[in-house]
Amino acid sequence: MRKYLLFILLFFAFEVSAQILPNYGGQRAGLSTLSFLKNDVSPRSMAMSGASVALDFDGYNLFSNPAAITDANALAVSVSNFVVGAGVQQSFLSGVLPIKKSHFGLSINSLNSGAMEVRTEFQPNGTGQLFYVSNLATGLTYSKKLSDMFSMGLTIKYIYEQIAQYTNHTASVDLGFSYKTDFKDLRFAVLVQNFGGNSTLSGDFLAVDFNRDSSSIALNSYTIPTVFKMGFSIVPYKTETQSLLVSAELNHPNDNAENFRVGAEYNYRDLLYGRIGYKFSVDGQSFPSFGIGIRSQIGAHPLRIDYGINPTNFFGMQHCFGLYFQFNKMER
Repeated sequence: MRKYLLFILLFFAFEVSAQILPNYGGQRAGLSTLSFLKNDVSPRSMAMSGASVALDFDGYNLFSNPAAITDANALAVSVSNFVVGAGVQQSFLSGVLPIKKSHFGLSINSLNSGAMEVRTEFQPNGTGQLFYVSNLATGLTYSKKLSDMFSMGLTIKYIYEQIAQYTNHTASVDLGFSYKTDFKDLRFAVLVQNFGGNSTLSGDFLAVDFNRDSSSIALNSYTIPTVFKMGFSIVPYKTETQSLLVSAELNHPNDNAENFRVGAEYNYRDLLYGRIGYKFSVDGQSFPSFGIGIRSQIGAHPLRIDYGINPTNFFGMQHCFGLYFQFNKMER
């Protein structure tokens, strides 16, 4: 375990030093398709500006880092809705089930654009027809503790895309590792998210066939948005009634510039949570994100309500609302 910890610390130090140098990754912007896979569908993570790769189990770890679900001790279900903007909605549903020493998960990540009018050069105000854009990613997760402190998680995802009559099928993999120490709940984590091959739409639909034919359309192949993440979280302050968690994360996407995120979460009696975060080197993110969480219960089963807000320069205020519910084991 010392070797794993030393490797993570050395790699994290290398990445931090790399951030001091000029960053030329911005020229890669827009080179990948299926960008909905990068949208933060966890209200807790959104409120902390996405600095969530090293967070403890919160029900949304099937998105942020599947290695963290090894902390679940009972069946847990999470659901969230992310308001992207311009009428676009994204929903996330996940379930985690511990079986003996292993943990299994199922997740569904779905984005829908709503109805949009078909417009052509001859009918710019609309033809009266409607079309839709929808994306779907279904993932199966396996996670296991390799020791008391070290765990790993693997998610295999099937991805479906539809734009009008054009469709696409592909697959990707998430592979994450988490290392927890006994010093102030310090955690280190590494994640490779959305690792896979290229993706290509297929179809020959033309809204207007004047002076063109379907063979004139070139459907190119693009990569999916793979992101390498690494970070840590720590609880520097803790009493019987309150605590403060701080997290930081480095992101290296294949279709944009590297960026750095920090977040904090204040916990009062495990009942009320206040969160805030900030993104560095991310265009369109000039303001900090923030949110709250409220813990309740239904009978003996815990229920948590989370809400995150992400102010952006171009899309306005993005909102994410989520519910986390755990089925505790009932013993007589």
